[in-house]
Amino acid sequence: MKNSDSFLKQIKAFVGENCLTVEPSELSAYSHDEFATDEYNTLPLAVVKPTREEQVSEVLKACSEWSIPVTARGGGTGLSAGCVPSKRGIVLSLEKLNKKIEVDEENLCITVEAGVTLKQLYDVAEEAGLFFPPHPGDESATVGGMIATNAGGARAVKYGTIKQFVRGLKVALADGEIISLGGKILKSSTGYHLLDLMIGSEGTLGVVTEITLSLLPPPGTIETLVVPFATVEEAIDSVSVLFKIGVIPFAVEFIEHPVLAFVERLLNKSWPTKEGAASLLIMLDGPGKEEVLATAEKIGEALEGYGALDVLLAEHKERQEEILSLRSMIYEALRPGTGELFDICVPRSEISGHVRFIHRLEKESGVPLPTYGHAADGNVHTHSMKVGLVESGMGEPIPDWFEKHRKIRESIYDDIVKRGGVISGEHGIGLVKRDFLLKNIGGRNVELMKALKKAFDPKGILNPGILFL
Repeated sequence: MKNSDSFLKQIKAFVGENCLTVEPSELSAYSHDEFATDEYNTLPLAVVKPTREEQVSEVLKACSEWSIPVTARGGGTGLSAGCVPSKRGIVLSLEKLNKKIEVDEENLCITVEAGVTLKQLYDVAEEAGLFFPPHPGDESATVGGMIATNAGGARAVKYGTIKQFVRGLKVALADGEIISLGGKILKSSTGYHLLDLMIGSEGTLGVVTEITLSLLPPPGTIETLVVPFATVEEAIDSVSVLFKIGVIPFAVEFIEHPVLAFVERLLNKSWPTKEGAASLLIMLDGPGKEEVLATAEKIGEALEGYGALDVLLAEHKERQEEILSLRSMIYEALRPGTGELFDICVPRSEISGHVRFIHRLEKESGVPLPTYGHAADGNVHTHSMKVGLVESGMGEPIPDWFEKHRKIRESIYDDIVKRGGVISGEHGIGLVKRDFLLKNIGGRNVELMKALKKAFDPKGILNPGILFL
């Protein structure tokens, strides 16, 4: 780009020499997210790491004046290339905007800068005797990044996604102006709810710099059940009984046992049962252990009528943590051979039908498609494996994987649309899924989204290429 030296000199004056880099190794590190792929790896012109909100404002103002693309980035833990540049511009990393963490115990909320990690948030809330329910998985994710994708996680069935906890935002617009949306208030019927519009917008409408989130009193106890079934379809179909008997679980996961074998080897830990082909992992929370255990017994009795082979209770905290670690490490165990990770969401009643469809697709294509997910909220994760899966681990590369995968992807998204679902439940669209957004939500919806984008970002400098071309 012409005059890039002049532009970078101006940016350096705003943030300081230590907060701007053009080193090739660092540029490369910021050209991908957690799920690195050669398909999306444009090197940025520079990586800028502001430490104050005013610096974010000045950087955006300069980028607007120079018409330089800006890709906002948090912890880089995403899986859809949502923080990956598609055009040569700057990566605006908010990782150093992480100093402010203020708990307001009277108003049951916490205000943090966008670069604060989920782990930091949890620790500070816990120190104050309070609780932040959303848990998307990776605690190194930043709160700003979670806002960008409307992050969810397994607890969404009871507590919702992060959207349900956002009270206020401060947002830097494309021209550098900082606006405040919401605050510590719990209710507002005051004009358009622009705050909700920012959540899940993946950095295309503005750069979130500060967030105020609701906190809750912590549950008195959390208990974990493992319930094996003869088939994964039986496991998934049984989830409806929990709601029929009046139980809203803390979390419910379905896991096929062959998938767990890889994690057991990785962690040298064992799942509580080898019975059946799949298990439900059910978590319950409540004010006291006695009450929660009574609910667990009620669930056990109900599930016996739906094909449960056993109902196992994690009897102590260490065993509970071991079980949860096995579930949480599935992605890590499969990642070396994964070509793409799907993140679809369907109505709860459609999960087992979709999983049956995945099984048929696996047999027809010859591509392993290990599948697991959040059984109570319809969010299903399927890995399209570039290699075979054998008893000892990863096998040989799948012949013609890319061509087979393209057909698999089309088929999965066609199935999702038929079932009234969406192509992303919690990971976001990013660059990876943008070509399928139109198929999923329809042309008029995309037109309206583009019109909103134009209104907030007339020059199109914010995360260009994300969501749509």
